[in-house]
Amino acid sequence: MEHITLLIGIVIVTALVFDFTNGFHDTANAMATTISTGAMAPRLAVAMSAVLNLVGAFLSVEVAKTISGGIVDESAGIRPAMIFAALVGAIVWNLVTWLAGLPSSSSHALFGGLIGATLVSVGTHGVNGDAVVTKVIVPAVAAPFVAGLAALLATRLTYAMGRRADPAAAGRGYRAGQIASAALVSLAHGTNDAQKTMGVITLTLITGGVIAPHSDPPLWVIVTAGSAIALGTWIGGWRIIRTVGKGITDIQPQQGFAAQTGAAATILASSHLGFALSTTQVCTGSVLGAGLGRSGAAVRWGTAGRMVAAWALTLPAAGVVGGGAAYLADRGAWGVVVVGAGGLAVCAAVRTAARRKPVTHANVNDVEPVGAAPRSVRDTSASVPGQAAVEPAGSAGSTGPVGGTEAGAEAGAPAPALAELPAQPGGPPVLPVPPAAPAVSAPTTV
Repeated sequence: MEHITLLIGIVIVTALVFDFTNGFHDTANAMATTISTGAMAPRLAVAMSAVLNLVGAFLSVEVAKTISGGIVDESAGIRPAMIFAALVGAIVWNLVTWLAGLPSSSSHALFGGLIGATLVSVGTHGVNGDAVVTKVIVPAVAAPFVAGLAALLATRLTYAMGRRADPAAAGRGYRAGQIASAALVSLAHGTNDAQKTMGVITLTLITGGVIAPHSDPPLWVIVTAGSAIALGTWIGGWRIIRTVGKGITDIQPQQGFAAQTGAAATILASSHLGFALSTTQVCTGSVLGAGLGRSGAAVRWGTAGRMVAAWALTLPAAGVVGGGAAYLADRGAWGVVVVGAGGLAVCAAVRTAARRKPVTHANVNDVEPVGAAPRSVRDTSASVPGQAAVEPAGSAGSTGPVGGTEAGAEAGAPAPALAELPAQPGGPPVLPVPPAAPAVSAPTTV
């Protein structure tokens, strides 16, 4: 520790800031479906996830070794200033996608920033292309489909097995199962994602000459990285929780249990193999699969398309930002200061924008059900007995007065004809129509 310079210290702090953003950006991975189905209260859910993220950070270091000595060549002239630039690129992308409520990959933001900064500062020989393809790109493409297919099959199996079960008892059982599977996802998330920051800090210590090449992360690195991601998780990334839990499809407890179990199995297996995959892609792929697995469930394909676009853009976008930041950081101390100031400016701008329309634990589930009719065309009960519901003039999607319902009418009172409804100021004229034939209670016998 006594050999750590000021620049290395700044890089370590920046890495922990990234780890913090990773925590609140990826809280939805474990807890979005549990919160959306009401299996756990929002604040309790993120608290449990935070604790298990911290525990998971101690279970393995395979992914950390992939980051510190796999994706980039630690002996190719990697410098702490370059790693600082890469982290700034990853943080900027994380904050922008969080503001938009898009569950993009924090992992790929880190990889993109690191690869872009290495290409600018060192050149192509500093990037291990084979490791990037086999341990980043292939898992990025395959993992969402594998997890989605597993969740789809598990959802169909779950509904088939519970067809004759008591719905109330089954609902309680699956909610309990959701809590257990969410705990497993949280543990897996800590095992996979916390290690990425451990790997970056270890790479910084190696390039700064603090520890020997190919070293495992020191214990203090494991503790600080696990604590940072746990704190970010406890803060709660409510915007992305809303998107994953309510914005893709309406999740029932059976689907939530199937999605989380499939995601946890995929993440834990990849951590054991050293694949630094995106836990976000795995979990959102599982939610999509669970939505497709329930008969009659609706999926918001527009939201899904935006997510896929964000996934495709993450690596190159973070790489461009990381490469530009590395170009400035290579100019000297003033360049490092400019990069740091730019990162802080983005953080301040995102915070200001987020406070205009805050999303908190209190309103995280306030989303229209998927497939529901727009508010302007839903039938509503009339406030005056005997009168049909009328859409206010000038409202979005309004086409004038709407008749034909007798909600709230007294027994036996006929519904008024459309021509009897007064025209609304500023609305389209009401065309006269002949009154409806009187209702007949039974067919007439001739």
